[in-house]
Amino acid sequence: MSTPTLNIVHGTTDKPVATDALIDALRDQDFDGQLLIGYPVIASPDGRYAIDALLVSPDHGLVCFDLVEGPDLGDHIVRQDEAYSLLYARLMPHQGLVRRRNLLTNIEALTYAPAVPRTAADQDYPVLDNSSLVPYLRQLVWESSTPELYDRTLSAIQSITAIRRPGGARALRMPDSRAARLNALENSIATLDRSQSKAVIETVDGVQRIRGLAGSGKTIVLALKAAYLHARHPDWRIAVTFHTRSLKDHFTRLITIFSIEQTGDEPDWDRLRVVNSWGASGGADRDGIYYEFCRTHDLEYLDFFAAKARFGFEDAFEGAVETALDSVGEVRRSYDAILVDEAQDFPPGFLRLCHQILKRPKRLVYAYDELQNLTNEGLPSPEDIFGLDDDGSPRVSFDDRARDGGQRDIILEKCYRNSRPVLVSAHGLGFGIYREPPAWSPTGLVQMFDRPELWTNVGYEVLSEELGLGKDVRLARPPDTSPHFLESHSPLEDLIQFRQFENQTDQAKWVASEIEDNLTDDELRHADVIVINTDPLSARKKLGRIRAELLARDIPNHLAGVDTKADVFRQAGSVTCTGIYRAKGNEAAMVYVVNAEEAHGSTANLAHVRNRLFTAITRSTAWVRVYGIGPQMASLIEEYEQIKKANFELSFRYPSQAELEHLTVVHRDMSEKEKKDWEKRLKSVAGLIDDLQHRRILLEDIDGEQLATLRDLLGAAGE
Repeated sequence: MSTPTLNIVHGTTDKPVATDALIDALRDQDFDGQLLIGYPVIASPDGRYAIDALLVSPDHGLVCFDLVEGPDLGDHIVRQDEAYSLLYARLMPHQGLVRRRNLLTNIEALTYAPAVPRTAADQDYPVLDNSSLVPYLRQLVWESSTPELYDRTLSAIQSITAIRRPGGARALRMPDSRAARLNALENSIATLDRSQSKAVIETVDGVQRIRGLAGSGKTIVLALKAAYLHARHPDWRIAVTFHTRSLKDHFTRLITIFSIEQTGDEPDWDRLRVVNSWGASGGADRDGIYYEFCRTHDLEYLDFFAAKARFGFEDAFEGAVETALDSVGEVRRSYDAILVDEAQDFPPGFLRLCHQILKRPKRLVYAYDELQNLTNEGLPSPEDIFGLDDDGSPRVSFDDRARDGGQRDIILEKCYRNSRPVLVSAHGLGFGIYREPPAWSPTGLVQMFDRPELWTNVGYEVLSEELGLGKDVRLARPPDTSPHFLESHSPLEDLIQFRQFENQTDQAKWVASEIEDNLTDDELRHADVIVINTDPLSARKKLGRIRAELLARDIPNHLAGVDTKADVFRQAGSVTCTGIYRAKGNEAAMVYVVNAEEAHGSTANLAHVRNRLFTAITRSTAWVRVYGIGPQMASLIEEYEQIKKANFELSFRYPSQAELEHLTVVHRDMSEKEKKDWEKRLKSVAGLIDDLQHRRILLEDIDGEQLATLRDLLGAAGE
């Protein structure tokens, strides 16, 4: 039997002394459940009402604390009645919590007043201090408690049911259709886990970092956190920003749903802003953090094309941001809190820019996935991003907890989007774990973390004796980080499928036919399906055939960002087709990854290409189909079969430091110009070999020093 643990979640409070006393009184007791500080926020006839503290316990039910600062008790009866009534009204609409008009969840309200002199005991309206609090709580018993009822109660308190099921309740005809299984799956993840609830509610005066795999709930957590901060502090000016423009509509929807469920009102969008990172002129819909910074400080603004011309495609945003930071004088602080999603896709300068425009105490929350791009570096340390103060100490550090007890650095270890087979397959293919080594290399690996411990940080279990450079390692995902229910709803052969086609036409016909079945026999919605082309440059052309086949079957579809506004990913009643970059940050139950054969192509940019395949596969919340053309696709399928044969474990020899550096060079990212130059030089080498073979050029014609250098290089390569 597991030891009871009380998860203490520090929200914002205006009663710090009584709050600290309550936490101290309960921290070392053997209570199970969650103690939520300053949460939830509930709509009342008089406006927003924040519960001072709430104990959610499988043993004792809901215990609502009315906290009293100082010796004046005040009208505690009125406060207890109000808190009880609002909490009761919050739970009653949830059918799973009610039987024959009776609420199954036990609710108690009490006043905790550690500094109030004792008065006569009142059983109906208890007033407790440090000596009486714990004994009183122990005698509370939730008679009808079950694990399922506890989870439903917690979900109702967290107000995330509607967010997890964005289309509302499904009208199901068949009990075992894909839609029915998807409905059950969504119900299973309708409660935030402990790490997620901490990430939502805990508020620190300073910088907070949230890390987790794709699918660990970072975007939902940030949306809930933004709405929570807005509900608690409606006067604050808050911004939510991100890299992928299509996330704007998604964030807006999530925040709206949560705000209405919590407070009964839509957000005040003048105070809570959902804005792009870059932005441009053209009104509020096109605004962005960088654009606003330039406009506010009268600086030169560079759009993407101007920045690309000056700094190159890869460094466009970094160059624009750094130029603005170098040019600004006195910074005007215009926000009380900024929340940044997809931080791994931003240059460090953008986080510094956000930090500079914040009012003290600089409440910056940034969330990122160290594995999103499978790169070796990830984000720099906070010391490197934000720099040092005049005394040499770091401006930002996550080594200590915040003064109010809040956690500064939160890791979301569980993946709730991808099942274990899907996630491990994505990682196996992304790294090239089971890729056949080319003739010139002892390993088929495409890339690898230079810090082996990252594998355990993101939820992998080490089954081998050791995890380290140059070691033989074996890794697996345990149930603690990849819940079994994510894969038990369907047979393995249905969770993930690979298929090879002879040509584009065959692929298009097959995909369209499958989607037609999804929308009819499977009872899925259009919003449950997305089609992703992994190469962003060919997306419009190659998806065109699939879209035409869908239209021939009277299935509406659109190309995200082309047929829609740049900020819109989905359209009602339409299947989304997209390139990989617009797919980032989005998800769907059924994902079709098409033209995946490019992931088994040339050496140049191979790490980048594999990253795109990884990202595409991990968009799936239930089922994924990976399709491609020709013999290269057959090779990719063979890699997957090796992963499957290994029971979705990853076994490989970890590269040495020298081998890691070699992988980084061989499979390096190249710009389009660099790739063309590289291909041109390879053709020159091939031409030289042909000329030597046909004696159009003799070895004696080559400069002696150049010939010696060439021999040395070839000799070193053969060692």
